[in-house]
Amino acid sequence: MTAPQDVHVDRRSFVARMAVLSAGAAVAGTVGLPRVAYGGPATATGRTGPHPDAYTPPRPEALADPAELTVAEAAYLLRAGTLRPETLLEAYLGRIAAFDGTYQAFNLVLGEQAAAAVRALRRGHYHGPLHGIPLAIKDNYYTSGVPTTANSFVFADFVPPFDATAVARLRSAGGIVLGKTQMGPLATTRATTPAGVVTTVNAWTPDDPSTNPGGSSTGTATAVAARLATSGIGTQTGGSITAPSNAQNLTGLKPTMGRASLYGIVPLTYSRDHPGPLARDAKDAAIMLAAMAGPDAADPRTQGLPPVPDLVAAATPVYRGKRLRLRWPTRIGVVPGYTSGSSPTAAARREFLSTLAGVEGVSVVDVTLPDEWDLLTGRFNDVRLPERSEPFVPYLRQDLRLFGVSLTSWLQGALMGADEYVTGQRAKLVLLTRVLDSLFAQCDVVVQTSPVPFDIVGLPELALPIGFSGGLPIGAILGGLPYAEDRLLAVAAAYQALTDWHWRRPADPVGAATARGPAAAARPRLTADEVAEQSQ
Repeated sequence: MTAPQDVHVDRRSFVARMAVLSAGAAVAGTVGLPRVAYGGPATATGRTGPHPDAYTPPRPEALADPAELTVAEAAYLLRAGTLRPETLLEAYLGRIAAFDGTYQAFNLVLGEQAAAAVRALRRGHYHGPLHGIPLAIKDNYYTSGVPTTANSFVFADFVPPFDATAVARLRSAGGIVLGKTQMGPLATTRATTPAGVVTTVNAWTPDDPSTNPGGSSTGTATAVAARLATSGIGTQTGGSITAPSNAQNLTGLKPTMGRASLYGIVPLTYSRDHPGPLARDAKDAAIMLAAMAGPDAADPRTQGLPPVPDLVAAATPVYRGKRLRLRWPTRIGVVPGYTSGSSPTAAARREFLSTLAGVEGVSVVDVTLPDEWDLLTGRFNDVRLPERSEPFVPYLRQDLRLFGVSLTSWLQGALMGADEYVTGQRAKLVLLTRVLDSLFAQCDVVVQTSPVPFDIVGLPELALPIGFSGGLPIGAILGGLPYAEDRLLAVAAAYQALTDWHWRRPADPVGAATARGPAAAARPRLTADEVAEQSQ
């Protein structure tokens, strides 16, 4: 790994690809996208089988509790034969039985199916670091023969006949589907009932449903944070991997558009949906994405891309003697106002940047935002809504009540004028060009105050923990160039080698194990303003 992948990618070809992708939303799945010009190694270096860097000796506290093990730690014990997959599964099923009545992270637990999958592993070969690892799957991913509801009235009775590509690849890598997790209705808000009553709580405040657990992937986030699953997957269109990761002390990775297939996932926005992992640390996120990523004949967005790099090696800290160094020299760009003020968040951000600046190979630099930043990232963000509404027009015509709490945004998309939509698509390309030419002329990785700008243009993001305030996690978001997942993982791995924020876990809920947390009548219902804000 002599250089990160982003240095080999031609940025102009990525702009051209995204332009066609946006236009192709009108004929989704039938348009061949231009290849991304790439001057790096011609062969793929991504690995889905056994990898020498994917096995980490467990911490003492993890040895005492299997549910505390990271993917890499569990893989170390499972490969050595000192931990049985049955034991690991039983630990999670026990915690789910004891505590998910409060957390409400899952809407369907597949205990018997998971046990059968573990038994089947005995009859096959060793698959790699995900062999026998229990995983939480967001309920918009198709799961063969198992309900996939997207937590909505529209898909209330839907049972897909096949797995989503990402789920199929995780199973093929030895992963065990533990259950389907709660989510925002059709991925538009935090996890609620379709009518807007809050369900999933933040694992750090299980007795206070009013504390926001993040975006629509909150069921997966709560399951991983509360030690109900080793790792999990979600989707992001407007912050739904990075936001719940930041809110619940996780490391979440939203890859570049097309790096992982969206085939078999209930759509929200064709040109902005991204599947990705919500994990406990950078190494686990890398192991998960390595299994998910790569070309898929069923999704044209995945074709014609650079090969998947060695993500697991990228997420492995590098030392010169005993001194930590970054795998590749990297300029970390700091946007205006990022550390301003005296709040705990501002203080945590300053300490985060100071820690990074102390790593050999890192330079922290102030950057200026491209011209018309607020206009391009704010005013034109609503043009995603027609892409959301178009596939669901028959259901809107059938019965508006099917869209529950988020109906207004679906109608907004259906009623937006073509002129406004076309103008917004042009603005998206202007934003992408300015990000690549102006922002990334000043740095290699940029810290962000919001995930939305990079969601709009399909660039990768990584969320990671950097502190606490009032008992709640504080997180940061790093944004990168096209296909820079390896560089983002290297930065996160170096930071996590020096800090212990990502090791901290919330206390278990207090109270009756079988209680469904606060009674439904006592749980808050999202207001119209909250729905509008979270639908972003």
